[in-house]
Amino acid sequence: MAKQGQGGDQGLDGLTAAARDAAKASAAGKGLPPVHLWNPPFCGDLDMRIASDGTWFYMGTPIGRPALVRLFSTILKREDGKYFLVTPVEKVGIRVDDVPFLAVEMQIETMAGQRLLRFRTNVDDWVDCDSAHRMRFETSRDGGLTPYLHVRADLWAKVTRALYYDLVDMGEERVIEGRPMFGVESAGEFFAMADAEQMRAAL
Repeated sequence: MAKQGQGGDQGLDGLTAAARDAAKASAAGKGLPPVHLWNPPFCGDLDMRIASDGTWFYMGTPIGRPALVRLFSTILKREDGKYFLVTPVEKVGIRVDDVPFLAVEMQIETMAGQRLLRFRTNVDDWVDCDSAHRMRFETSRDGGLTPYLHVRADLWAKVTRALYYDLVDMGEERVIEGRPMFGVESAGEFFAMADAEQMRAAL
């Protein structure tokens, strides 16, 4: 049975130290730690949770240090629908209420004559919305739409409500496979939000 709360023998302090070591090693390569290459033993579940608003909690208390949240975000991995923090020597499970990131800022740029939407996450990653980092829209419980942006691997960011309204403002209708759809374009890709008629009724 997985151990709850400590995440192996090292606990949070040991995990933090290992994550810093991984970050230092990857800094030379100017990229994120290669968590996809690491397959260490599972060391139990850590009492850590990422709330739907992007807040990270440890043992029920918000982690108030943005640098620490950023550090942990770089070693986050998703496997079989579950989330883990992974270092070369250990893997601990954490809970994620929805998705691990929030897209909190959007910039509109022009690249090769096309509009490019760039999003900043709550851990200060910038993500270009394109064919490799697609946007999807899901119907929420209240019947509205919630946009999500693919960040990397199997990790996604929820786009804030304010940015969703900005996306709607720049949206357009297109016929996709014979069906009128409302959506938004970025990097030459069209990301459909919903049926055009339904969007007209909602707006």
